[in-house]
Amino acid sequence: MLLLYIIGIQLYTLLIRIFSLFNPKAKLFINGRKNIYTLIAQKINPAEKHIWFHFASLGEFEQGRPVLEKLKALYPDKKIVVTFFSPSGYEIRKNYALADVFYLPLDSAANAKRFITSINPEMAIFTKYEFWHFYFKELKEREIPLYVISGIFRESQAFFKWYGGFYRNILKSVTYFFVQNEESKNLLKSIGLNNVTINGDTRFDRVYENAQAPKQLPLIESFIGSSPTLICGSTWPEDEKILSALPEKYPDWKFIIAPHEVHESHIESIEKQLTVNSLRFSVLNKPLDVGSSQISDLKSQVLIIDNIGMLSSLYQYGKVAYIGGGFGTGIHNTLEAAAFGLPVIFGPKYDKFQEAKDLIAIGAAKSINSTDELINAFESFAENKNAAKLAKKYVEDKKGATDQVISMITKSDRP
Repeated sequence: MLLLYIIGIQLYTLLIRIFSLFNPKAKLFINGRKNIYTLIAQKINPAEKHIWFHFASLGEFEQGRPVLEKLKALYPDKKIVVTFFSPSGYEIRKNYALADVFYLPLDSAANAKRFITSINPEMAIFTKYEFWHFYFKELKEREIPLYVISGIFRESQAFFKWYGGFYRNILKSVTYFFVQNEESKNLLKSIGLNNVTINGDTRFDRVYENAQAPKQLPLIESFIGSSPTLICGSTWPEDEKILSALPEKYPDWKFIIAPHEVHESHIESIEKQLTVNSLRFSVLNKPLDVGSSQISDLKSQVLIIDNIGMLSSLYQYGKVAYIGGGFGTGIHNTLEAAAFGLPVIFGPKYDKFQEAKDLIAIGAAKSINSTDELINAFESFAENKNAAKLAKKYVEDKKGATDQVISMITKSDRP
């Protein structure tokens, strides 16, 4: 099985190299890892101890960020290294002030030894998932504590199958698991792993903190005026196709669309589907000229956010949220919207997200499969103040996981 794992990593690398010839994200993935050890050597003193946080992508970074920032606040002199697997995380957070940020070299015996030697971690913290054989093995051999926070496991994963011995051995390198639910704890116990506790999801702490002191966006306030607003976050083409029916049907509402991808062809595609006037944020953000068209632009019904990084602050201006991804591989972050008291709507692919199931169960979310179902869900939430209260209370009741993690990993004064 180890040989198949190695071949799989090599095959993945080959495919990414091929895709990088015409895919910008794949190109970033490859180019970001070129000369990675030279870059590390320029920034990291291997004689100093570091705390290593690894995140698959941006969503996992936001999930683990409360733990990172709490540790940094408690131990300001400690050096922190952050790694990302995906460009969508690294490119947005590469200048994060509290840590040195790098791409994670692909998993191999040589990379694991060299990377861990280069950053000299006294502990490693992985958020939610990504279980790398050689990195975990190297950490265990060096007796470096390894924690998985906000972990979530499902019976369908290879760890819990008859053929999953190799993958189960990867998990045995973990010092302690902090998981989100009872199912995850029971699954780990079923394969002999008892170093686990249920402490919830650190994302609740992050989104709650964000909702308490969000960044103010005066241009958004000017665009919205007094109109009720639907915030559409992290949308994909399948989402935008059905969302395009709403603005004309509800002329008293404003609509803000923050797509997951903001390249020119995608923005143009959204504009072409709309039957009402729309405006790009980049146009709204230009210096106002006397007599310019920007004043009339504010009368547009739809605002398209053609940049990355604003979404978590946009939800404060909404009344209802639509979360994208549910017609693809799975929905994006519903909690950012719920923290502001927005009931949420999303597509059918939400089964891997406990918070989505919870929000549906309490009446603060609806899953839809078609335009008609979207209209019904939108109308049901448009004046439903109780759904808004339930969404906000759900987040407030679930916060606190960060303090539990900090208490456990610092109890022996390791940092």
